[in-house]
Amino acid sequence: MLTRPELHGTVGAVASTHWLASSAGMAVLERGGNAADAAVAAGFVLHVVEPHLNGPGGDLPAIVHVPGSEPRVLSGQGPTGAGATIAAHRALGVDHVPGTGLLAAVVPGAVPAWLTLLRDLGTWSVADVLAFAIDLAERGHHVLPRVAATIGASAERFRSEWPTSAALWLADGVPEPWQRIRNPLLAQTYRRLADAGAGLGRDAACDAAIAAWSEGFVAEAIDAHVRVPVVDATGDAHPGLLRGEDMAAWRPTWEAPLGLDWRGRRVLKCGAWTQGPALLAQLGILEPLLPTRADRFDADLVHLATEAAKLAFADRDAWFGDGADLTGLLDEPYLAERRALIGSEASLELRPGALHGAPRFPVVQVEGAERAAGAGEPTRGDTCHLDVVDADGMVISATPSGGWLQSSPAIEGLGFCLGTRAQMLWLEEGLATSMAPGIRPRTTLSPSMALHDDGTVAAFGTPGGDQQDSWQLSMLLGMGVLGLGPQAAIDAPAWHTTHLVSSFDPRVWEPGGLHVESRLGADVIDELRRRGHRVTDVGEWSLGRLSLASRSPDGTVRAAANPRGEQGYAVVR
Repeated sequence: MLTRPELHGTVGAVASTHWLASSAGMAVLERGGNAADAAVAAGFVLHVVEPHLNGPGGDLPAIVHVPGSEPRVLSGQGPTGAGATIAAHRALGVDHVPGTGLLAAVVPGAVPAWLTLLRDLGTWSVADVLAFAIDLAERGHHVLPRVAATIGASAERFRSEWPTSAALWLADGVPEPWQRIRNPLLAQTYRRLADAGAGLGRDAACDAAIAAWSEGFVAEAIDAHVRVPVVDATGDAHPGLLRGEDMAAWRPTWEAPLGLDWRGRRVLKCGAWTQGPALLAQLGILEPLLPTRADRFDADLVHLATEAAKLAFADRDAWFGDGADLTGLLDEPYLAERRALIGSEASLELRPGALHGAPRFPVVQVEGAERAAGAGEPTRGDTCHLDVVDADGMVISATPSGGWLQSSPAIEGLGFCLGTRAQMLWLEEGLATSMAPGIRPRTTLSPSMALHDDGTVAAFGTPGGDQQDSWQLSMLLGMGVLGLGPQAAIDAPAWHTTHLVSSFDPRVWEPGGLHVESRLGADVIDELRRRGHRVTDVGEWSLGRLSLASRSPDGTVRAAANPRGEQGYAVVR
């Protein structure tokens, strides 16, 4: 039995991690906007209603399919500043990039990326797509219990160390769950962006809004903000290394995706500056080992998937990074070499492959390292996700994140904070993800798209930090091996490995770690433990916030959303 119906329609579909974003996107489609217009409107709403999981100061990767064209990746992952060197960090007395504060700030890419999508593929004005977010920020929305809890957990730090955050989030005390909260400063910021292009044509107005962000009042406020030291996860106060000229020098880019053919579909991911290729590697390693069809996720299937994930993520940690050469990663000889390492017992080693010679791996701590308050990713379900399809066949998969309210102090007068994506870089020379000026930190954000042999195009993804491409794998296995529809595959029990180097501060790994939903069954969990997996049963419904939206050649649109957390929502007409 499904937790909710799989939705079908013809006008369009929006699925996201918050019902208000899905509703805003669908309202745009209903009023004649296309998928780009709807995605941008919904994306800005997510900044307002999930501020603990994304914000204007964060980042955005997306994959976009336009009928008649090859799918493209929109990179809204901002780079490090010109002053972000290993030596500069050492001079400040730090041996790793802290997960909170200002040192981990990179160029905030989400807003320029959303506006680039609107300019290049949309039809609506900046003011019209921003109207939904402005209304929710100005008049208020009923705050999620998790947002209220995050503010409550951060209240002491806000009051004692980050007064601008206290002024923004604690003006009336810690909010209660479902209390109506407002962010008039953010509404004002968005209104100023819209006003920047007043009287100009649509494309020029988009460029004017981007310029106001990257070179105008936003960049000026950020430049002043990062120069004032604040206490971060190290326990000491440090200034940031980002500058206004770094923002002015950068714009989002369009790129080609990477792809792999798997069971009647070509799965597409963003490039080596994301962890996305690890999903393709998992599929390539697994395929010859998988049954044609299975009735359930048994111990054999979960074991194989987990071991393939360990290998793929070891390659991620050794080889992936901005500008990295992943040639050969998905070639069958290399996949066969990796596949041969999978045995009947759980591996407890980190085993990156020799993709281009001997792998260079960072020095990491084993599980159990003490975690500084507020460091790293905010929750297991961090980040947001959004899938949009319109009646003409434009399909968009987007995974915005960063700029979490609890990760960095609010910028005075703007209503948001900066992201901390540079915590994913290492202060060691010679790694694929070594700190350097002007590079994109390798992000965990991992939107996906599938081009089916029958012409169906599907967008899908999930929040979840390092776990995103484990939960997406379990969904794909549900569809490709168990024969489930999208909603049933999202509902199916999920799992993920923690046998990888955490992308977040502190950078640790848990040898053999495997988190599972109890619905896999006691027999499966017991057998996985017998094989040496260090299994943690995390409850019946706790892993993943997947969503999917698709369009078939006959014009049918479909959508499915995650029931976990009682928050994700799909809308179709």
